[in-house]
Amino acid sequence: MAYAVLKRSSMMKSMATGIGESWRRFASVAVGSDLVAAAPNVSLQKARSWDEGVSSQFSTTPLSDIFKGKKVVIFGLPGAFTGVCTAQHVPSYKKNIDKFKAKGIDSVICVSVNDPYTMNGWAEKLEAKEAIEFYGDFDGKFHKSLDLELDLSAALLGHRSTRWSAFVEDGKIKALNVENVPSEFKVSGGEVILDQI
Repeated sequence: MAYAVLKRSSMMKSMATGIGESWRRFASVAVGSDLVAAAPNVSLQKARSWDEGVSSQFSTTPLSDIFKGKKVVIFGLPGAFTGVCTAQHVPSYKKNIDKFKAKGIDSVICVSVNDPYTMNGWAEKLEAKEAIEFYGDFDGKFHKSLDLELDLSAALLGHRSTRWSAFVEDGKIKALNVENVPSEFKVSGGEVILDQI
């Protein structure tokens, strides 16, 4: 299994014409796509404690509520409490939150194939809940709809998301950055997308 992942990783790198380009060939979304239409009938789960989940009757948030009529920066990553995600990806957005707000961004969102309770615990540990909205994609439907899912079973993570970021205005993708492999952190960080807004 590990060999298959390494082989795919090498294949993806050799196919790339530029950073992130190989994934764009496979993703069902691109610059100009309507993100809400690309994932019809998909909802995300806002990060919360178990008690908050119970009191909300385990409510979910439709994509239209997140994106329609708003300027949003969203970034996806393989998993809460994992290496690059914790040490680099989320901090690159947290430290630039004032710059995003100065550019008129309504919200900065982190989404991962995790349950909302894990996302809540992770956001609290990172002290990032005030700056970033965290959402779970507990069944992976959001990332699967966008063709941004990735089998990371070799790392004991199962089906997850690749590492990516997007600037979305009123549901339309204005900028999209997808890493060639999830261990890389070259094009999906906060500084890169700041320059694209």
